[in-house]
Amino acid sequence: MMSLSLVLLFLLFVVTGLPIAMAMGLSAAAVIWWFDMPLAVLAQRTINSLDSTPLLAVPMFIFAAAIFNNTGITGQLFDFCRMLIGRIRGGLGHVTVVTHLVFSGVSGAALADIGALGSIQIRMMRAQGYRDEFSAGICMAASTLGPIFPPSIPLVIFAMAAETSPVKLLLAGVVPSLIIAGFLMGMVWWMARKGGLPRDDIVITRAKFLKQLWVTVPALLAPVVLIGGLVIGIFGSTEAAAVTVVYALLVGLFVYRSLTWQGMVDAARETVQSSANVMFIVGCAAIFAYVLTLDQVPMKATEWFLSISKDPTVLLMIVNVLLLLVGMIMESIAAILIIAPIITPALVAAGVDPAHLGVVVVLNLMIGLLTPPVGMSLYMVANVAKMPLERVIASAWPWIICLTLSLIAVTLLPAASTWLPNLIMN
Repeated sequence: MMSLSLVLLFLLFVVTGLPIAMAMGLSAAAVIWWFDMPLAVLAQRTINSLDSTPLLAVPMFIFAAAIFNNTGITGQLFDFCRMLIGRIRGGLGHVTVVTHLVFSGVSGAALADIGALGSIQIRMMRAQGYRDEFSAGICMAASTLGPIFPPSIPLVIFAMAAETSPVKLLLAGVVPSLIIAGFLMGMVWWMARKGGLPRDDIVITRAKFLKQLWVTVPALLAPVVLIGGLVIGIFGSTEAAAVTVVYALLVGLFVYRSLTWQGMVDAARETVQSSANVMFIVGCAAIFAYVLTLDQVPMKATEWFLSISKDPTVLLMIVNVLLLLVGMIMESIAAILIIAPIITPALVAAGVDPAHLGVVVVLNLMIGLLTPPVGMSLYMVANVAKMPLERVIASAWPWIICLTLSLIAVTLLPAASTWLPNLIMN
């Protein structure tokens, strides 16, 4: 009865137009009050949810990405990738995928990738005769690499919600992100062959390439430093975030010498705003999840899942369908915080590795960023590309199919997620 009241109130608040986080918090508070529980629980559960060492990594990763944006590193990275692979047919599509993959090594978030790279990529593709639908679609699809490749903010959130190792989750995202990039580049190749996409018109000389390589090396080294430190065991996820911030500051101040005091202030302001949004969602979701836990929803969900099947692949496919639907209507971090504690016990009991489950959950919800009505990537790309939302939504469907195929591949290949963390941590 308690859970049913909670869900009905939540849906009512969402339908009336309240943001997801506020709908979770208000519905949970109303149920706690109605069932005569102490109101002090609201403050206690909220503070406890934020008192988390892994969660400290989130604002630091956001700050590092903001600093890199203010140094102008994104433009340099894009130009270098153009020199590497831009001359093949549909080259700027491949360049977009590779650029997002490398930049995800400092951003950890899909929307941050679109904000940093979207305008550069779409402007360049327009200048070279690409259709806006292709440009918008590949930009949205490639941005899903950010939340999978370390440092992934959603994977850190999942680790906290599922009470598993954040380092293991971050390492688990490396190989799947390469698989997703391979699917996207295969799609670009197919579209280039079918639609006659142009080649990049960039002129490359040896001197120009070496100069661009020298300028881009600090950006290329950022994910190497992060992953290398995690692999060797020098630091954990929270320490990795702090090291990334220090590295970004050193690069901006002493290598590029383009990071100004105003740029640091702007980066700090962006970090405060983004972190406040994340922390507010975490706090509200913690109260919501607490009420579900009181009503033993995770235990009931475990029994229900295991009554359907004990085959981990079957259960993962059921979770895929569920999360693809959830991703269409719910913000990704809120969905992780609510769903992870419910489904993790059942799937782990069936033999699914938590690292593999985390990657599958996050990839599902990142596909949701491309689907209406809540898909934030749609709105952000529409704003960046100055395109009507209807055209952006239409451009997303081929890439949603491509990403869904990559999701099936990652789901059916658990070793892709577990091989690297098991190799390092065992």
